[in-house]
Amino acid sequence: MKGNGLPPVAVPAHVPAALVFDFDFYDPPAVKDDVHLAWHRLHDIAPDIFWTPRNGGHWVATRGEAIKEVQTDHTRFSHKYFTLPADPKQLFTPLPLGVDPPDHAPYRKIIMPAFMPKAVDALEAHVRAIAIDLVERIAPRGECDFIADFARHLPIAVFMKVVDLPLADRETLLPWAEVVVRSPDMEARREAHGKMGAYLASWVKQRRAAPGDDLISKIVHAEVRDRPITEEETFSLLTLVLFGGLDTVASLMGFVARFLAMNPAHRRDLIDHPDIRRNAVEELIRRHGVSNTARYVTHDLEFHGVALKHGDMIQIPNLLYGLDDRIVDDPLTVDFRRKRVPLAAFGNGPHTCPGAVLARRELGVFIDEWLPRIPDFEIKPGTTPEMASGLVNGVTKLELRWDPVDG
Repeated sequence: MKGNGLPPVAVPAHVPAALVFDFDFYDPPAVKDDVHLAWHRLHDIAPDIFWTPRNGGHWVATRGEAIKEVQTDHTRFSHKYFTLPADPKQLFTPLPLGVDPPDHAPYRKIIMPAFMPKAVDALEAHVRAIAIDLVERIAPRGECDFIADFARHLPIAVFMKVVDLPLADRETLLPWAEVVVRSPDMEARREAHGKMGAYLASWVKQRRAAPGDDLISKIVHAEVRDRPITEEETFSLLTLVLFGGLDTVASLMGFVARFLAMNPAHRRDLIDHPDIRRNAVEELIRRHGVSNTARYVTHDLEFHGVALKHGDMIQIPNLLYGLDDRIVDDPLTVDFRRKRVPLAAFGNGPHTCPGAVLARRELGVFIDEWLPRIPDFEIKPGTTPEMASGLVNGVTKLELRWDPVDG
């Protein structure tokens, strides 16, 4: 396992030998074949809650009940640290994700209006126009790298409009986002954060002098508890917003496209029955969760029969909630008519992902505009999709082919 190059740590005295399981979430076995199945294997081969010596040493909760409990209980499981390995030398506290209630609410309040249903409704025509343009340029070619040609264009173009940054800067920003969400190297992650802060500095200065209607302007001129937002708070909020907006939806979209390429009956179902698409989006999100963040244990406690100590880290892979047969009947099967679609892909409780509404809308628009123009497509023969596991799972390369329609 490649991990972060650090040797496995010693097993702490409070961890029973029976609960130790060697697992590196940056490089789980068979991750190159299928990220979600690589994680799902844990339900068969590991304890429901286990401790791994990899990436600084941490617990992993693999079952839905425990995952949701950790997501919603900040008194026992804090967001103080949520990356692995935990980085006590992080440049600043990531806001609002790195603070717990009630402190996180004023920061979340600043960014939420940009992602509420009304704001997303106003964006939809823009989302749809970008999607149509992309697909109509791709369709005559008969093939594409879906990630490079679509998934890293549509959601990112929309997000760059929300923050009013030049779309051309996408090529500068994306490599930094890739490091932050998929590198186990703490120093590399700090460096990427530093580069993002340096990039944002001129834009902060500009929006402070001449504010617009964009999210950066809203953050720069925000108030926190009846005082002006500080410089550190400004850059912390902006950095987290940008890294989230640059990768998460693109990653999710890649998994959805891969699934549709491999399952023609599901594609046909979506084409023939557009009324099921809204539920289909929920089901596809459930089946293809992407986030693998962690929490910081605030005090000694017993959790589902396991003794946790203050300062322990416990990882809660959101994808395993949707793949848990104790939560979801036949969880590996994608059923667009599933009556209840339980998922934790966007989190639960006060730290639920602010961009969940926009992510759902973008996935829906992708399905709406891609399938009528490219209804029959497959993974290009001779190629294999490239996938990665990390703090955010992703498809990094997905070559597709189809028979282009003449004229």
